[in-house]
Amino acid sequence: MCSGAGCWWRRRMALILLALASVWAGATTYPLDDPDTDVIGSTYRVSVKESETLLDIARKHDVGQEEILLANPGVDRWLPKQRSDILIPAQYVLPAAERKGLILNLPEMRIYYFRSADEVQTYPASIGRMDWKTPLGKARIVRKQKSPAWHPPESVKKEAAVKGETVPDVVPPGPDNPLGEYALRLNLPGYLIHGTNKPYGVGMRVTHGCVRLLPEDIEVLFREVKVNTPVQILNQPVKVGWLNDVLYLEVHPPIEEHFEAREDMLRYALEVIYQELEKHPAILIGQNVRRAIEEQNGVPVVISKVTDEPPMPITNPLFRR
Repeated sequence: MCSGAGCWWRRRMALILLALASVWAGATTYPLDDPDTDVIGSTYRVSVKESETLLDIARKHDVGQEEILLANPGVDRWLPKQRSDILIPAQYVLPAAERKGLILNLPEMRIYYFRSADEVQTYPASIGRMDWKTPLGKARIVRKQKSPAWHPPESVKKEAAVKGETVPDVVPPGPDNPLGEYALRLNLPGYLIHGTNKPYGVGMRVTHGCVRLLPEDIEVLFREVKVNTPVQILNQPVKVGWLNDVLYLEVHPPIEEHFEAREDMLRYALEVIYQELEKHPAILIGQNVRRAIEEQNGVPVVISKVTDEPPMPITNPLFRR
């Protein structure tokens, strides 16, 4: 055992670092040492403390509002039972896209930032409402702004007028500015990735098309991301990926305008799964596939056993309605 002032100081610093880590969960960087690894993080449980809301817990662990609600069905967001266990859905299948720059997957309302080929960070995000869609496709960061002013577009002013409200021509930096303290402008006119003065709305479809992050997350991203960083905006309610030769399935409720997935989620999911099985055959665990598709809670589920046999045909009775 150590003793003396040096040991006391080391213990003191360890406690400080532990406290900082629990508050600043958004700074987590996941290594991608193996290029075949598609799954990062892990789920875990925490106990509700006195006076904590489900949204307090979500923010503390860098999880969006819809994410925490889907992972904990039946739990009241404002009055969770004290000392009850809450599942933190902090495991993620990486989106099927080039691992470069920023990737926003709309159905899961989450951004992935590939700092390099072997490091990734991820943050919850708010996206546009159905009548103010966040556009799909490729973009890039063209400008970084600290303490940005907000210039509401005419469409926002008209919407406010219908409600009998008025919106100023310019909202200066400060606590009333909905852009928060940092903004990353895209080459898509009028679209930004920015902070917020209403952090508990992060992880919902509530914006006018922009992408909204928690204040602590946009601060990290603003510092790290460079101008001209590429941005990919995807629509992947179903993600599949490998970890240690085991296939995982992650299913999110499709966004309202994604009619193909909404009409037949089972078929849509199986098409995604079988595209992956063509590359790497495995035997599916049928009940796990069906459970993930039925629950659509965004939590990755193991759906395969390691095998050299070919994948099951899509007509297998396990998947018939």
